[in-house]
Amino acid sequence: MRSRFATILPLLLVLFLPSIFSSSVRPQWILQRVPVVLPQHTEGRPAPHFLSPARLDVTSSCDPECHKRAPHLSYWDLRGLLAYETLHSDGQLTETAIGIYGYNPSSNTSPAYSLGSSGKAEQSHVRRKRQIFGHDGRFSIAGQNYLLKYPFSVAVKLSTGCTGTLVGDRHVLTAAHCVHDGKNYVKGAQKLRVGFLKPKQREAQSSTLYPSNFTNHVEGGPAPYAPSTNDKMKFQWIRAKRTHVPKGWIKGNANDIGMDYDYALLELKKPHKRRHMKLGVSPPAQMLPGHRVHFSGFDNDRPGKLVYRFCQAGEETSDLLYQHCDAQPGASGSGVYARMWDGRRRRWERKVIGVFSGHQWVERQGASQEFNVAVRITPLKYAQICYWIKGNFVDCREG
Repeated sequence: MRSRFATILPLLLVLFLPSIFSSSVRPQWILQRVPVVLPQHTEGRPAPHFLSPARLDVTSSCDPECHKRAPHLSYWDLRGLLAYETLHSDGQLTETAIGIYGYNPSSNTSPAYSLGSSGKAEQSHVRRKRQIFGHDGRFSIAGQNYLLKYPFSVAVKLSTGCTGTLVGDRHVLTAAHCVHDGKNYVKGAQKLRVGFLKPKQREAQSSTLYPSNFTNHVEGGPAPYAPSTNDKMKFQWIRAKRTHVPKGWIKGNANDIGMDYDYALLELKKPHKRRHMKLGVSPPAQMLPGHRVHFSGFDNDRPGKLVYRFCQAGEETSDLLYQHCDAQPGASGSGVYARMWDGRRRRWERKVIGVFSGHQWVERQGASQEFNVAVRITPLKYAQICYWIKGNFVDCREG
């Protein structure tokens, strides 16, 4: 009991110490006008083969400096990369061309957040040869009182082995490589299912020491004590009706520019009836509270467990965020989010600002180096994903 108390003492101190932020210095979401991405015409494509198993990691020869040196994309380049394929549950495949309106190709950053953005946060240390570094900073969320509580409840499991995040009443954001290997759709993509954690039997009263407002304060504090429980959970599955994948991923196949478009959106056959997390345009890492990001996923080394982590963001490009989160295969596709002050609604708000792509292996100067990479939601990606969710651009003009 004594060691148990000592474990949660730092968390309790974080919870009850006075806030160091005044209302004038709270990290805030900055609403901004975003471009419009509209479908122009759609045509049928040959049916996919669904031959290869899904890969739960991504390999690229392009490191952060390589991405920063990439040629500036023209308006026509962006139209080609943001065109998208849609896989329907009956096996039909379509391709949709898009138009872009209200976008300045000379700027690849978010205007509202551009002040002070240098493309790099604090000097980051390159991590080598391991996905878990030193002390494992992840912890499993135990007990249905927390698994079924926002924000942990927005994490869902894909039948291909990845994680997804609820971003609409029937929409799930995930990584493109979870459904498409860059050449074709993977096994299971046609009959893709999304799993929601549900209690298997009535849970006995837990003796956990978590405070009642645990989910509001854990983000930024030390990893709390997670009691070992015998809670039995199961997944309730809902079929995906259609899957959208940008051509930037399909054309790039994770090489160079393709890595920037490792995201996909699933539309479910019926509403999931849970609270979802809103999308947000990704701010520069140095503007995040404590430079931290958060995400929860179903890491393969902890089967049946939802695993939460937070960590400090590192280097970034206009499309990618190289963060320091411990993760294992299975967590890819998780929604990377931040919690900041919403001045319009006068409350703290969590928003998905990226998609965890996974563990990236890079050859640099003859040595193998490793990064954990997330795809940032840029204004253009926000406009595209929001349109997929809402079905109109009017509700997607501010991000």
